[in-house]
Amino acid sequence: MSHPPAPAHGVAYHHGHDDGHDGHGHAHGLVDASIKRSREGIRVVLVSLAILALTTVVQALLYATTDSVALLADLIHNAGDALTAVPLGIAFLLRSARAERWAGLAVVFAIFISAVTAGVFAVERLINPLAPEHLLVLGLAGVVGVIGNTIAARVRMSGGRRLNSAALIADGKHAQSDAMVSVGVVLSAVVVALGAPIADPMIGLLITGLILRITWQSWTTVRGKEAH
Repeated sequence: MSHPPAPAHGVAYHHGHDDGHDGHGHAHGLVDASIKRSREGIRVVLVSLAILALTTVVQALLYATTDSVALLADLIHNAGDALTAVPLGIAFLLRSARAERWAGLAVVFAIFISAVTAGVFAVERLINPLAPEHLLVLGLAGVVGVIGNTIAARVRMSGGRRLNSAALIADGKHAQSDAMVSVGVVLSAVVVALGAPIADPMIGLLITGLILRITWQSWTTVRGKEAH
């Protein structure tokens, strides 16, 4: 008696049977692909949220001793970046392509708002100069930002590619660029230490410009994916 060939490794078959309902088969023991994608998306979002939340908390504690506008710009941006996990998580929970597209747009909007906020603080500090203090701590805060954003970017980018999610990819590119923004905080500490305190708000403005560039890149990523 011949037997049907065994399924290839990693391949699950639907086992149909006729139970009297028009001969339709039913699948048993299989998890719907959309549910698996939803779970994986939520996992990616939560991991990156935890990384960026920790980064933001550490930077906030260090900012209290430095009073650096460059660090404040980076801190605001990282906090906003962490909060983008909320619409992304909801979209994956709903397993809705439309909700995911809207989450991508929410990410872009959050980046833009953080740029505007950082710019306002930088301009205010140019008008009312105040040299940052504890420059070693300031440099350390920048390094924390670089490390946290680099790890979060890898988590989001790899997850976005696996799940074919434009919103996650945009957020991953966002965090990737944020690592370079945090380099600006380290640069601020170095330049101020060399005797140019005015460099701190100027670097804050430079960071604002970089965030606006990130906004545009994220917008083109989300819109480009939506067009397909």
